[in-house]
Amino acid sequence: MELARSSQHDGMNIIVDEEDAGLDADAHPLFARMPSSVSFNKLRKRLLRQTRQALDDFGMLRGARRWLVGLSGGKDSYSLLALLMDLQWRGLLPVELIACNLDQGQPNFPKHILPEYLTSIGVKHRIEYRDTYSIVKEKVPTGATYCSLCSRLRRGNLYRIAREEGCDALVLGHHREDILETFFMNLFHGGRLASMPAKLLNDEGDLMVLRPLAYAAEDDLAKFAAAMEFPIIPCDLCGSQDGLERNAMKAMLADIERRMPGRKDTMLRALGHVNPSHLLDLKLFDFQSLAPEPKE
Repeated sequence: MELARSSQHDGMNIIVDEEDAGLDADAHPLFARMPSSVSFNKLRKRLLRQTRQALDDFGMLRGARRWLVGLSGGKDSYSLLALLMDLQWRGLLPVELIACNLDQGQPNFPKHILPEYLTSIGVKHRIEYRDTYSIVKEKVPTGATYCSLCSRLRRGNLYRIAREEGCDALVLGHHREDILETFFMNLFHGGRLASMPAKLLNDEGDLMVLRPLAYAAEDDLAKFAAAMEFPIIPCDLCGSQDGLERNAMKAMLADIERRMPGRKDTMLRALGHVNPSHLLDLKLFDFQSLAPEPKE
């Protein structure tokens, strides 16, 4: 097969042309009961294409051997795992995948759902129990939000598990809206221009954090998860709290998109086109030395 366009990562061709990528071929067996509609087929291809584009753009396969895929039981992480398994099955993702759920001890957490599902689709997995729920409830004052401490505790445990499993990366299901919401939270509340990077080296320097769904829209992932009938597990901790800052950012972005369709994609592109000389950061641009050329 003649490749229309590809790029090299450690000697591996990462194809970004949809037809040549073989996306019209039969899907991974976990898609056996997927809808046969044209709309779902277009949705699946779009998500696969966006995932491969992120893998390519950010060099996520450079040196990759084994990935720990964080699985919360929500729509995003289920979709991430399914898309990665599909690409792996097609021979387009030469990486070993290990799915991992961290059971954080939330009340009424249905412990049987994820092990049964992961076994049914034939993916290697690890279920780890750590009662971080009690720690969060103890440390966070009544009325305050749990998300920050909860995510730090969860991330620390996932790093540990990734090391124990010999993985070189932790792969997470954050999507376009997560990235934009984080940007505006930092802008409005943190006084800085920063967001979730699609690829990050952890503080210890021994693990990559990857977000292959960086280009994927949350609405698309919700439709995909519903069509695939993933056994969704709701969060009874942070998901039960109202008035979170992130919810306000989500509502703001939804309103902007409703009034000006396409703005979310435009904002996401803007995060990849930064001009330091047109900002105010003295560390990124030498304004002190900026001066017109002397006239002769």
